[in-house]
Amino acid sequence: MTQRQPDPAQGLEPERGFIVAVLGSDDDYDEELGEFRELSRTAGVEPVGEVVQRRGRPDQRSYVGKGKLAELSRSFGESRAESLLVDDDLSPAQQRKLEDALTARVVDRTQLILDIFAQHARSAEGKLQVELAQLEYNLPRMRGMWQHLERLGGGTGAVGGGVGTRGPGESQLETDRRLARRRITMLKRRLKELSKQRATRRKERERSQTPTVALAGYTNVGKSTLLNALTGAEVSVHNRLFETLDPTTRGFEHDGRRYLVTDTVGFIRRLPHQLVEGFAATLEETLAADLVLHVVDASAGDERLEEMVAAVNAVLAEVGAELPVQIVLNKIDLVDPLRRHRLSNMFQGAPQVSAASGEGLDELQAFVAGLFEERFEPVRLLIPYAAGDRLAELYGLGAPVDERVDRPEGVFVRARLSRSDARRFASYLVLEEGEALDGKT
Repeated sequence: MTQRQPDPAQGLEPERGFIVAVLGSDDDYDEELGEFRELSRTAGVEPVGEVVQRRGRPDQRSYVGKGKLAELSRSFGESRAESLLVDDDLSPAQQRKLEDALTARVVDRTQLILDIFAQHARSAEGKLQVELAQLEYNLPRMRGMWQHLERLGGGTGAVGGGVGTRGPGESQLETDRRLARRRITMLKRRLKELSKQRATRRKERERSQTPTVALAGYTNVGKSTLLNALTGAEVSVHNRLFETLDPTTRGFEHDGRRYLVTDTVGFIRRLPHQLVEGFAATLEETLAADLVLHVVDASAGDERLEEMVAAVNAVLAEVGAELPVQIVLNKIDLVDPLRRHRLSNMFQGAPQVSAASGEGLDELQAFVAGLFEERFEPVRLLIPYAAGDRLAELYGLGAPVDERVDRPEGVFVRARLSRSDARRFASYLVLEEGEALDGKT
């Protein structure tokens, strides 16, 4: 969207943007516009003015009503803004009407979020997903790019748009559309191949029975900081929206058992549908997890907190994440004792942690381990030295080994295995020390 990003090193100023929004009578002005202002700043645009209209629904032609459009034109000109930012999704017709009225670039909510995603995508797959979402968004809006050439036309002849119109305008527009559709097809094919690669990696993890946990939550609640604190990872963390786009998986150990934790993209109210569909990588990691830790900003006010929780739950439901979900209250170091007590009543049983200070992290690891405890059962194995490959296989599972004793007849091991893994080692099970089974399950 924006050609100029704030760069203190080069002395560049952020782009000047003017915000317009249509809100219902019950919508909270400060909350709705506060979030959109933060989105704007994350994209490198500093809001310099605002116009809000209270009405049941946006005008179908110009988004705001006729009188409000005149007010918007005056205020926009006086503010010396460079672009108009609309806190809503515009139809191509609404966008063209506003652009004509203001003679300026108009950016709607989806376009703004896509711009942020384009800035923050790091992996090759993330960049491909951003490009796909942008192409699918821009395809129905391409007509405006060649509007000055189409206006040369007239008539509705069967062989074209009328005499004098069959030339560069029509052919260039169709060429651009065809190239865009071809690129979309290629991107979808490439992303499908990458999805298969992720599925293969997940199957390898499933074979090892390593428990997997996905961190989900509203954007900027501290998920990446929590991942770093839990696993010792070094994921980029900044106080800005949508800092994480590419899924990052790291592990931690508790009582000898390894657990994998995946950081995912932050959610937001009214997350554009094409982004929910397009960012399959991070959402697939959520769907493939055994448990979702829904990270919540404990320092937010009650109403704001409830809205953020509802927004995340809505997206999880939209992507079909029918998984166990456990709320984790982060940033608890910013909360006083009375507030902590109230949060305990609001979210009973939810761990309270601070990824920044380290408070509650050991308890959170133990809490996660406890949720998976029923998946494992204690076993006693006596593995002959001749079957050393099976012993290596056991350790390769990452299973907690509580005891190992080298005996004349083989290696005695006390471990905790999943039920499926226990069946794989059934021929080496012993009921009591020294009493081997006959190899039958």
